[in-house]
Amino acid sequence: MASSGLPHQARSPAVSQIVTPDICDAHPEVRALDPLFINFGGREAFCGPIRTVKCFEDNSLVKQAVAEPGEGAVLVVDGGGSQRCAMLGDMLAEQAAGNGWSGVILYGCVRDVDVLAEIDLGVQALGAHPRRNEKHGEGRRDVPVTFAGVTLTPGQWLYADNNGILVADERLPLD
Repeated sequence: MASSGLPHQARSPAVSQIVTPDICDAHPEVRALDPLFINFGGREAFCGPIRTVKCFEDNSLVKQAVAEPGEGAVLVVDGGGSQRCAMLGDMLAEQAAGNGWSGVILYGCVRDVDVLAEIDLGVQALGAHPRRNEKHGEGRRDVPVTFAGVTLTPGQWLYADNNGILVADERLPLD
């Protein structure tokens, strides 16, 4: 995939270097999330430092996060695994891409999947749902979240491609 030219590209490994099976072989200490996720974004491989949102059927804090500079980070959203509504759609994904986020991992659902596939942003989620969520301003940011068998903590590094999602305690040297 061609570089988007965003500033975060200089800080994150090249997309072609993100091959999660190779990363697992070279770094057995990484943790792999259970294989629950589907790749919906236009960027199939992505990585970056983790920032988190914990919320349930309310994406107010997701909207707040993607409005801020992403600086190549991956937004990890613990949506409680809800499959009753979508927590991310085309407008928030466009904003995230425009603000330099590398990707979004969503333990919940997305919508506008045909548009998401065209946006230069990594997006992996449990599934798709056409219904939007409610907005009550509830949730927490920058806290450890646990789902898919792994605890993800702000500042750790996440690596994702079509093979799966990995978490490392720090940025890995990828060659």
